[in-house]
Amino acid sequence: MSQSISTNINHIVFSTKYREHLVNEEIRPKMQAYIIGVLSKKGSYVHEIYMNPDHLHVLCTLPKPMSIPQLISTIKIPTSKWTKNNGIPNFRWQDGYGSFSVSRWDIDMISNYIRNQPKHHNNIKSNFKEEYRGLLKKHEVEFDEKYVWD
Repeated sequence: MSQSISTNINHIVFSTKYREHLVNEEIRPKMQAYIIGVLSKKGSYVHEIYMNPDHLHVLCTLPKPMSIPQLISTIKIPTSKWTKNNGIPNFRWQDGYGSFSVSRWDIDMISNYIRNQPKHHNNIKSNFKEEYRGLLKKHEVEFDEKYVWD
């Protein structure tokens, strides 16, 4: 019997509800570790992760039996509960998300981009909306502003 083989690497991006700055430096590393653990249990390997005060970047593999919406739920549902139990009672994620395919050859470049989020947002003074619009344009995704933000 032949075997089906695949590898899917995705750069996932989404924000807190209304892009509220809820994640501080004390909780950030704990939250990142928690997300890595949750994804690992589902068979996803996290290449890079960075939780900004108002949005998340994750570069990870998509487990073979899982769809992208299932992967997003795997992150959002448990981390929302975890965050509320760890000192941020009003924490919520935005309803939507961005998921962008990444070639194996681009892992280092995207990992570097994610790792340098603090510098990116500090030096450029860009906010999540500007960054997200840029990602959508770079990946040639058509979008309507009235359906992107909540």
